[in-house]
Amino acid sequence: MSAEATNSATPGPVSGAVTPAVPRRKSRARIDLRRLGRAALLGPTARGRLPDAIGHVVDAHRAHHPDADLEPLRRAYVLAESSHRGQMRKSGEPYITHPLAVTLILAELGAETTTLTASLLHDTVEDTDVTLDQVGEQFGEEVRFLVDGVTKLEKVDYGAAAEPETFRKMLVATGNDVRVMSIKLADRLHNMRTLGVMRPEKQARIAKVTRDVLIPLAERLGVQALKTELEDLVFAILHPEEYEHTRELIAGNAARSDDPLTEMADEMRTVLREAGIQAEVLIRPRHFVSVHRVSRKRGRLRGADFGRLLILVNEDADCYGVLGELHTCMTPVVSEFKDFIAVPKFNLYQSLHTAVAREDGQVAEVLIRTHQMHKVAEAGVVALGNPYAGPAEEQTAAGDGERADPTRPGWLSRLLDWQEAAPDPDTFWSTLREDLAQDREITVFRPDGGTLGLPEGATCVDAAYAQYGEDAHACIGARVNGRLATLSTVLRDGDSVQLLMGQDPASEPSREWLEHAHTPGARIAIQRWLASHPAPGESAPEDEGRGAPFRQPAEGAGSQGGPAFRPGTEGPGGRPAAGVLADRPGAAVRLAGCCTPVPPDEITGFAVRGGAVTVHRAGCSAVARMRGAGRAEVGVRWGDTAECRVTLVAESFVRPHLLADLTEVMAQEGAEIVSATVEPPTQQRVRHTYTVELPDAGRLPGLMRAMREVAGVYDVSRAHAPAQRA
Repeated sequence: MSAEATNSATPGPVSGAVTPAVPRRKSRARIDLRRLGRAALLGPTARGRLPDAIGHVVDAHRAHHPDADLEPLRRAYVLAESSHRGQMRKSGEPYITHPLAVTLILAELGAETTTLTASLLHDTVEDTDVTLDQVGEQFGEEVRFLVDGVTKLEKVDYGAAAEPETFRKMLVATGNDVRVMSIKLADRLHNMRTLGVMRPEKQARIAKVTRDVLIPLAERLGVQALKTELEDLVFAILHPEEYEHTRELIAGNAARSDDPLTEMADEMRTVLREAGIQAEVLIRPRHFVSVHRVSRKRGRLRGADFGRLLILVNEDADCYGVLGELHTCMTPVVSEFKDFIAVPKFNLYQSLHTAVAREDGQVAEVLIRTHQMHKVAEAGVVALGNPYAGPAEEQTAAGDGERADPTRPGWLSRLLDWQEAAPDPDTFWSTLREDLAQDREITVFRPDGGTLGLPEGATCVDAAYAQYGEDAHACIGARVNGRLATLSTVLRDGDSVQLLMGQDPASEPSREWLEHAHTPGARIAIQRWLASHPAPGESAPEDEGRGAPFRQPAEGAGSQGGPAFRPGTEGPGGRPAAGVLADRPGAAVRLAGCCTPVPPDEITGFAVRGGAVTVHRAGCSAVARMRGAGRAEVGVRWGDTAECRVTLVAESFVRPHLLADLTEVMAQEGAEIVSATVEPPTQQRVRHTYTVELPDAGRLPGLMRAMREVAGVYDVSRAHAPAQRA
């Protein structure tokens, strides 16, 4: 958005400028940015006539909504073009080409007119003198709300918290109107397409946020068309060598003379034609990330691994008819069958999945769905049009005339609930990434017939806080499927859960519940209670960086088997801060567990209960809170001792022998591993947490470089909170 905008040193276009005539082509599938830029610089045409620059948008919009009123689009373009005139993107194109490209992306997905109007205007309030009130006066409150929802917060006002707080604002707006996130996703897609003009380090930073936050949001909103392209663009930036290898695999397969998918598609067309089923059989090539995942899973790829077969029919019943014919006339792989029509995914996705095998052993995956299902599978909530329109409007869904309101799916409601309790931007940002990494959802049933939507892996602790909020502190047990169960019991899809609540108003959560809490809402509620009720002899968590995110390692993953680190303790095992000198003689000095400072980090100290001094990195989020709370600041400095203990987090793709390779490299760098955890893989990625001791703090940068060079590792960073006590 505004990061791409610069003010041109040259004045705006000269009145009456003329561009050479460009012959129109029948197909305008791809935007010519130079031609679009020239058209944009000409400004608005005669009143009431659509400017040439939005011709692509109009054509795409009419393909989905032939009777749409185009006047709001014309007026929105006129305002956007005049407001952005003189601004240029870093690529050298007129800035107006960006909102035009974003709007075209949404138009091709089938977005309705209000969304497209807001998309054309989405940067005007952020980057020009146009105000939200002006947008509301000219285009109505709906468009005003959408533009406000995607407008960034100023770094001048929010500093380093501007990005997480912008996303928090955007998510709250999405809770009221999902079209806010649709515009943001299209905006990020176009920025990712044109990211090559940025510095490599900025490309990597934007790509990581896209990977951790926006791609999971696109998945949850069902916008697969945007999700898959974003995945490929991120893959190319963060893993260029693997991307190039995958590109060569795809190019090599395309050069083959034989194509098993084409042969199998022809066979399926014959089978369905003879059965009298009207169907369209298409070959869907896999995108780069999908090919990469399949290659890592299966090793050497065969021709059928580079794509899937898509069969489109007119009615739901025809989907099952096609399935029966394929399983009768071809060899099915029964283990690959999934019915997402009877049980749709939480992101509105519906389809039948199966696979058939040829005599030579090649297996083709097959997707069977109706044309309407396919539209929703590609565009998700965008395909639903305006979810707030009355049933008389054209957006009414086909079928029974009713449409499920997509604005508050279970995952979004949970996210909106816990974000209110997140104590600071750092906690919100890290917890958001963790929450979005949980990409599967289960449904459990309450005794009253209601349901709870929870992420896969959730326990009875999570169910208690999902149902009762902070009143769940009084929960004393549960019945799962009629049997007594501990609160640590992991729930499965379809379980019936009865939570047993105590009557004592002074009931309190067990500190061990943090080990079993899987959802952010449960963890934050428990941490808030622990923050206000420190155990005897324990420093109050606010003294030690209460806002630091807590991440529980997988059960049994630690090498030491000790208890998990709790927010609020001084550091690994309460270890004294050897080598730190404080301007308070005789005081016990301890390293804060929230930021694990090591030489030569800039550090500061604070007096805490019991006369001790806790040492934080100067950039730790707890420092500002403790200063604001009036904590006595104590001067501290590193002494002569260079030995240090530090917690590192390595993020990698799943591959064999990765753990052995990492530990071998760490040993070669002179690091002694005190404890280690390896979390269960998600989306073919795995997170390792190591607490290590180094004889010399100066070796830390070299150790982190060596770990990053291990094949499959894509990031190594200092942890904000150690995973275990040593």
